[in-house]
Amino acid sequence: MNNEVVLRFNKVSFDYGCNVPILKEADFCIRKGSKITLMGQNGAGKSTIFQLITNNLKPEDGLLSIGPKLTIATAKQVVRQNQMNLTVRAFFEQTFAEKIYDIDHRIKKILKIVNFNAPLDKKIKEFSGGQQAKLLLAFALIQNPDILLLDEPTNNLDKTGIEHLKQFLIDYKKTCIVISHDAEFLNSFTQGVLYLDVFTHKLEQYVGNYFDVVGEINKRIERERMKNVRLMRDIQNRKEQVSFFAQKGGHMRDVAKKMNKKIGELEKEIVEMRQEDKTIRKFHIPCQDISGQIIHIKSISIVKNSKLVKKKTDIVLSKKQKILLVGPNGIGKTTFLESITSGKSKDNIIAPDVKIGYYRQNFSTLNFEESAYKSLANAMKNGSESELRSMAAGFLINTETLKKKIGSLSEGQKGLLLFAHLVLQKPSLLILDEPTNHINFRHIPIISEALNRYEGAMILVSHSTDLIAKLKIDEVINLEDIKLKYL
Repeated sequence: MNNEVVLRFNKVSFDYGCNVPILKEADFCIRKGSKITLMGQNGAGKSTIFQLITNNLKPEDGLLSIGPKLTIATAKQVVRQNQMNLTVRAFFEQTFAEKIYDIDHRIKKILKIVNFNAPLDKKIKEFSGGQQAKLLLAFALIQNPDILLLDEPTNNLDKTGIEHLKQFLIDYKKTCIVISHDAEFLNSFTQGVLYLDVFTHKLEQYVGNYFDVVGEINKRIERERMKNVRLMRDIQNRKEQVSFFAQKGGHMRDVAKKMNKKIGELEKEIVEMRQEDKTIRKFHIPCQDISGQIIHIKSISIVKNSKLVKKKTDIVLSKKQKILLVGPNGIGKTTFLESITSGKSKDNIIAPDVKIGYYRQNFSTLNFEESAYKSLANAMKNGSESELRSMAAGFLINTETLKKKIGSLSEGQKGLLLFAHLVLQKPSLLILDEPTNHINFRHIPIISEALNRYEGAMILVSHSTDLIAKLKIDEVINLEDIKLKYL
């Protein structure tokens, strides 16, 4: 890393209208070769900063400057519709202005980093959502940009893929800025942190690895809190004395005036406390009153050698039973979950009147055109206004967020909103497809506690080792398991 500045924010401010401030006079610079973590609570505006860097959004005030002729690449969240019919080879060829003769070798090399062996003649639309996310990540990496922007790059990577990506970023000679909730992943390469405060909209810059910076922030907050406690105690004592002296009259009133002046000075010293990343409140997912068998799974269809193959199973789930579904991206985990919730599969026998709570990883069970308030109100059916708002607040959905359309929420906020829906639905069968992909890691212990206490049956798909380690799983079903008999 050298001293050349590749990116500078000079008093940059940005907001979505007068009531939705995101950034207030951000002032920082990033030097060539830096590996930076962009940190902040869900909904703070981290992805907005990426859009400012890529020139998709313009600052309201201030100056954003990027070094001349520097290239920028970012891993997008979804494949564009007009790219779905492209082959993998054609998809990657778009990144190069001229024909590359060793393109197959380059593609395979970059796909290895995300632990994905994709046939180069296969069309993008034929891959699962998780596989498409890997292709999008590889699409950014193959460009070898001067500034690489990665937004939650580990969400769809298995353990091997994460290890490969870690090493790639450690070895990467150019500049990289990463948004992620995976603390261990971030700590492996981070040299500095940009912290965006969701409450003050200020952006602070720290030097050091991720864990050191988080520790430094927490220590500073504690110092500020203790200073405020001492000041408030001193101010309160002085106010009581002022009240006493003011009643005495004469010279004592002059003393009281001087003390009032000192109180004013002390009040100015009170530090504006930063509301550090809050965790969601502990919550409980009620279970529908039901007994006996909830679901009997007689077969699972998987993708093998690009063909759908049905495998015979005999999986019976009753209350308090939890299974984890594992297997590589593209084998059919999400497709299987969809077959249960759609009720179209004759081999998935669900008991009568069973209510299903479904956490879909793309949030498509939510109506993006509805406000968060209306969405919760529709799910709640019975309940008071104060109960709804209390429920929302428990998942860090404040009054302003309730007014917003769901489509405008951050991915993390949509995820917390979905958990609020599950609480309101009172399901007896919980189906979770990557439920912590976009969730702040601080919330995971609380979510895992709620899932462990859940009284119904649960089918989980997750790559999050942090979540899985905290859950009491009764059985792991590996879709690659050769012991499953073919029909």
